[in-house]
Amino acid sequence: MSLYRHGGKRAFDLVLVLLMAPVWLPLLAVVAVLVRAKLGSPVLFRQPRPGRYATTFAIIKFRSMTEARDTLGNLLPDPARQTSFGRWLRRTSLDELPELINVVRGDMSLVGPRPLLIRYLPRYSPTQARRHDVLPGITGLAQVKGRNNISWEEKFRLDVWYAENLSWGLDIKILLLTVGKVLAHEGVVEPATGVHQEFLGSPPPVGPPDPQNLPK
Repeated sequence: MSLYRHGGKRAFDLVLVLLMAPVWLPLLAVVAVLVRAKLGSPVLFRQPRPGRYATTFAIIKFRSMTEARDTLGNLLPDPARQTSFGRWLRRTSLDELPELINVVRGDMSLVGPRPLLIRYLPRYSPTQARRHDVLPGITGLAQVKGRNNISWEEKFRLDVWYAENLSWGLDIKILLLTVGKVLAHEGVVEPATGVHQEFLGSPPPVGPPDPQNLPK
């Protein structure tokens, strides 16, 4: 397993991304045109996120909200800038496609804990912070085991379990489960406000993740 952790995982990511390039590159272009037509410029959204060992990188996604502003030039709240097209992008996970560029660059892996906001870093318990021992991923164990349906605490328990147990077989299983989840639109729950609940900190998790929620 150490060979996969120290080099094998990176090689696996690059081989798979390059092999799938004839599929995802044309799709990337089509979605970019749609975003430009529906939401205008800029097409891409970049934001600093913590990567492995909490080192900052710029995540790349398709923009899913408008640039609507108030009379003073300030951006309106997120719910006021959302559109049906933007919600569709998120529901289908097509807004995540440009993150494949992050994978090629080495900022991210195909599979790993999702890169969250920089401001969350001081809110993690020492155990939760271990989710940053591996590269963040486009998809991960928490995404295929509930995504927005489970608590922050359970997401982080799954992330830490993955970081401690990552393997080629586990990555393959998560990728296959991800394809099924995306096609079925499972695990995506849009809150009534259109904004996901912010992580404000929690007590250190007690015990391992629920065994019912781990890969079988």
